Amino acid sequence: MHLSDTQIFFLLTILKIVVVLVITLTSVAYTVLLERKLIGLMQNRWGPSRTGPFGLLQPLADGIKLFLKEDLMPLAVERPLFVLAPMIALACALVSIAVVPFGSLTVYHGVDLFEISDVNIGLLVILGITSIGVYGIALSGWASNNKYSLLGSLRASAQIVSYELALGLSLVGVVLRAQSLRLRDIVNSQAAHGALSWNILGGPAREHTAHGTVWVIAGGFQLLGFFIYLMAAYAETNRAPFDLPEAESELVAGYHTEYSSMKFAMFFMAEYANMITVACVATLMFFGGASSPFGHLFPYVGGHTAQIIEMALLPIFWFVLKIFAFIFLYIWVRSTLPRFRYDQLMSFGWKFLLPMAMLNILITSLVLAFHG
Repeated sequence: MHLSDTQIFFLLTILKIVVVLVITLTSVAYTVLLERKLIGLMQNRWGPSRTGPFGLLQPLADGIKLFLKEDLMPLAVERPLFVLAPMIALACALVSIAVVPFGSLTVYHGVDLFEISDVNIGLLVILGITSIGVYGIALSGWASNNKYSLLGSLRASAQIVSYELALGLSLVGVVLRAQSLRLRDIVNSQAAHGALSWNILGGPAREHTAHGTVWVIAGGFQLLGFFIYLMAAYAETNRAPFDLPEAESELVAGYHTEYSSMKFAMFFMAEYANMITVACVATLMFFGGASSPFGHLFPYVGGHTAQIIEMALLPIFWFVLKIFAFIFLYIWVRSTLPRFRYDQLMSFGWKFLLPMAMLNILITSLVLAFHG
């Protein structure tokens, strides 16, 4: 049976969505295991080691346990919103992956195989969708009819709104350099000279012209922007040392105190899916996305088919490696630093990160105007 281009486009798009969703949910499960193992090693203990070889089946056991647990529903909750809140949180965490280019541009029958949707305002789409996720947290605290839950959701709402400004502004320098909000364009602007072209590094690189070899400034010198993004990302995802909304010593478990079974699991999955999204954005904006750190220094080897496979698979390897490094940093910070006081958290966001983000935009604009 001969399929039309429209049918091929539709089938490939459905296949991409299913594959990316499965990989993302599997990554979420094993990010939890990775965190438990790494924190165990940092605290001189084993971590999960009994379920399956080396504890590799622990996420499956946890999922079965949460699925089979009793789903408790307190009498005084606002039932529709109580049920809807974790769905909003998880949906917003997963949908934003749709605009992330996780490999090199590989087109088959007009379909980009390594990006679900190539949107020319991809960065704004991610920021917009992830900012809606706060509604899930706010509604969960209010609908639970619990003082601890309400305090946790209020803290989360204030924290996310405060740090969202710094996070958004920290990326403006990268957008100014790339002259585009399309994520593929931002990645391509960092691919010319390998790691020297990455926005976080910057530095001299040789460029061959008709008049000989000249040295040019390759990267974007966005080290300050990356530092601001990193701090704001920790706060946006409610991770230590900014995990005030679910501070166990003060608020029991914060906004998900009254949740159990799969509703709690959805909040838990949303948190780790947001970690992966934040790692993807950091990789795309500051570390060259799926581009190689060596640039074109090492050519592809083998025959034509082998080169095609290398060109398709190697960028995915680099992308996953960068995300892994970012998540490792996340876990390392959690196991090392103590929790902030709430007044310190708000002061750090408004009095330090926000002015620094505006300063970064000013400096980047002046440098681009001077070299333009």
